[in-house]
Amino acid sequence: MPKRHKSRSLSPARLKHSRRRSGSPQPKIKKEPPWTPPRDKRRPDRHRERSAERDVARDKHHIKRERGDREDRHTDRVRVKQERENRHDRPHRQRENQQRERRQNDDRRRENQRHGGNNPFRNMEEDGQEYGRPGDTRDKNNSKPLEKEKPNFSTSGKLAEDTNVYRGVVIKYNQPPEARKPKTRWRLYPFKGEEALPVLHIHRQSAYLIGRDRIVVDIPVDHPSCSKQHAVLQFRLVEFTRSDGSTGRRVRPYIIDLGSANGTFVNNNQIEAQRFVELMEKDMIKFGFSSREYVILHEKSDTSEVEDQGVISD
Repeated sequence: MPKRHKSRSLSPARLKHSRRRSGSPQPKIKKEPPWTPPRDKRRPDRHRERSAERDVARDKHHIKRERGDREDRHTDRVRVKQERENRHDRPHRQRENQQRERRQNDDRRRENQRHGGNNPFRNMEEDGQEYGRPGDTRDKNNSKPLEKEKPNFSTSGKLAEDTNVYRGVVIKYNQPPEARKPKTRWRLYPFKGEEALPVLHIHRQSAYLIGRDRIVVDIPVDHPSCSKQHAVLQFRLVEFTRSDGSTGRRVRPYIIDLGSANGTFVNNNQIEAQRFVELMEKDMIKFGFSSREYVILHEKSDTSEVEDQGVISD
């Protein structure tokens, strides 16, 4: 008989080693989670408490809402009722007010007829009545009537503003109809402290514009306190009375301030803006806070005092 071989059984270690060597994957064993009771069976008392609380809150909310709706309906009902009553009572109240006013007017009319007749033009002062408030004790006879402002028909210069343009600059001044070129040779003698400056001949034109804007002015003044168009030296044909009583006409120098910021001074007195001021012989003119002084003279004036100060003349 042939010899039988015994079957060899592999140990677990050898079995594991043989499987690793063969490359076959190890079977994955799915682990079951630990047993947990159902949600409704964990704390049944807590579930019942929460549901009861929700039911109570829902009932309270419904009760409060129904109460508010009931109150709103009640207030709306009351308001509608009051409006209906007022609508019905309004004509009656208006009629009562009209009747009351009519009775008052009738009583006042009877009282007036009883005292002074029905004359609407009677003097109220004779009846002891006065106009105004009852407590007004001021003397109305001594109060002066207010004078009405008179109309001003002088030209404002707005119409001539667009036409009076020189070198692209609007001139603030327009010469008056009586402007004339003088026949007498007037001069301006400027002084800066003790220093005498060149003489300015002002008889070649009827007007001379004075200011800082050298583009348009005739006599420039560079002090910062002076305006761009500060003042105008204007010659005007005016009437005068002779010693024998007869009248005549002559050309006299005037100066006008064009509303400058710091003013124009004649003999250390500031002149009014937009007003002509006549200049007399040997008058001294200043512009703003400038230290320069201008003395006006003419060809027949005595210039000995000026020449002694070293004035430069042509």
